[in-house]
Amino acid sequence: MKKNEATDAAPKKKGALRENIEAIIVAVILALFIRTFVVQAFKIPSGSMKDTLLIGDHILVNKFVYGVKAPFLHKTIIPINDPQRGDIIVFEFPEDPSKDFIKRVIGLPGDTVEIRNKKLVVNGKTIEDSHAVHKDSKIFPGRMQPRDNLGPITVPEGKLFVMGDNRDFSYDSRFWGFVDLLAVKGKAFIIYWSWDKENFGVRWGRLGHLLK
Repeated sequence: MKKNEATDAAPKKKGALRENIEAIIVAVILALFIRTFVVQAFKIPSGSMKDTLLIGDHILVNKFVYGVKAPFLHKTIIPINDPQRGDIIVFEFPEDPSKDFIKRVIGLPGDTVEIRNKKLVVNGKTIEDSHAVHKDSKIFPGRMQPRDNLGPITVPEGKLFVMGDNRDFSYDSRFWGFVDLLAVKGKAFIIYWSWDKENFGVRWGRLGHLLK
């Protein structure tokens, strides 16, 4: 009788193991699907978006909002929305696609962008951007560098002009040009974690902060 019980128990153990493996596989596939097409987490490594985003902020990026893209092919399968002026986007850095950059959309396809002594002008109108921060009083002429004086330049079709909110300390479209729409990975929408390395502590007040 004991022998029969042991014999009967063996298939149950095998079934439970198989169920666990299948559950793990499904969970991995689901996680990969969500990361590829829906939401992805990113960490902020630099201060180019201060004070909107700080070094050590961990954010979630909505990858679905601009459409479904085929992985590795740079092709939109299902278009939904295009980035809008003011959106905070994550994209492949044009000079090194293996790196992800995060900036704010300033110019859309067809827009004329100009910077006059740190003042942003889009389509002939001065833009008062409440997110923009200037921490260096020096103003460089355009012949020296494009940080404070640039253009006017027109954004080509299929491209975006982007800038960091920390305008005096951001390496952005002023220096390296435009972002291809197909290189955009998604729109940043929330800070889910923030670690202050200098003070070795959590910035509790930033958790759950929705980005604008």
